[in-house]
Amino acid sequence: MAGQAKGPLDGLLVADFSRILAGPYATMLLADLGAQVIKVEGPGGDDTRTWMPPERDGVSTYYLGINRNKRSIALNLKDADDQAAARELARRADVLIENMRPGGLARFGLDYESVAAGNPGVVYASISGFGSGAGAAMPGYDLMVQAISGLMSLTGDPDGSPYRAGISVFDVMAGLHASIGVLAALHRRAETGRGQHVEVNLLSSALSGLVNHSSGYVAGGTVPYRMGNAHPSLFPYEPLPVSDGELIVIAGNDGQFRKLCAVLGLDGLPEDPRFGRNQDRTANREQLRPILVERLATKTRDEWFRELMAAGVPCAPINTIDGGVAMAGELGLDPVVTVGGVPGVRNPIRFSETPPRYELPPPALDEHGEEIRAWLTN
Repeated sequence: MAGQAKGPLDGLLVADFSRILAGPYATMLLADLGAQVIKVEGPGGDDTRTWMPPERDGVSTYYLGINRNKRSIALNLKDADDQAAARELARRADVLIENMRPGGLARFGLDYESVAAGNPGVVYASISGFGSGAGAAMPGYDLMVQAISGLMSLTGDPDGSPYRAGISVFDVMAGLHASIGVLAALHRRAETGRGQHVEVNLLSSALSGLVNHSSGYVAGGTVPYRMGNAHPSLFPYEPLPVSDGELIVIAGNDGQFRKLCAVLGLDGLPEDPRFGRNQDRTANREQLRPILVERLATKTRDEWFRELMAAGVPCAPINTIDGGVAMAGELGLDPVVTVGGVPGVRNPIRFSETPPRYELPPPALDEHGEEIRAWLTN
């Protein structure tokens, strides 16, 4: 399994028994950072291979977006030889990541206890929807978690229906939490020589990720409600109309509000007792909003964006995805990398000495099966 570029995780072998999103996203991040990731798929392949449109050359872009830098082997765990290969891979792995239903791999001898018996140094990460206790039987779909966690109750117009977020936000968050857990367990292993079982579930990730809203309830007894694009604790912090559309305008503190007023020609407004402090602006937002809107209506989105940013006032155009990618390029973030002819989004982490690598395009099903099987028998 030679030929990998050096990276901060160079030398680590990750057995990826995950599918769909949370697990594959976590393993791609590790692969970008130098880990050797072997993606184990059932005979039909990862479900996301067929989730289209959109697609590129007949392959789902959903799959392409979270599976680069991996090698694929197709194993039927009900077949004795394939099951033996899977166990041998688990025995050699530094890290094993899976997102089957809790306990689902036990019948194949691939649960944590079985793997750790022959590989005590393994860091075994399990990602589930609702944990390995009373929620173990519940399927782990992100949309279910958006509903159960309360996120949907916060998303949408105050008088409208609850909405899901535009992405599977808690799958991504759980993948990030799994990556953090794996790296922490590897650090501990460097001291003790022993691995451990790392468990992440989407609902716990969701409640952690709801941050100020979940804290507002847990610590303050306040149940938040849908406010559209408004923020419960800040104003302005939302889209406001300008002459040709809308612009995100933010005053995250009193100093930023004074700068905003100076650009808008409303220098006396910060002295108004209704608006001088953030808590006053928030309480009196319905009186303040029309004053700001009247001035903002005099110029275009681009004009205000240039003037406000030059004055140190946070603001932003509301782009579509193509605009977001283009703006990242204009800012020098180089958001797109192409691997084997397949464009993808660059790993967001930058290192001064060990940058992420981009060597392998997302693999075809069982593309490396023969190579991996030969390696496992050596």
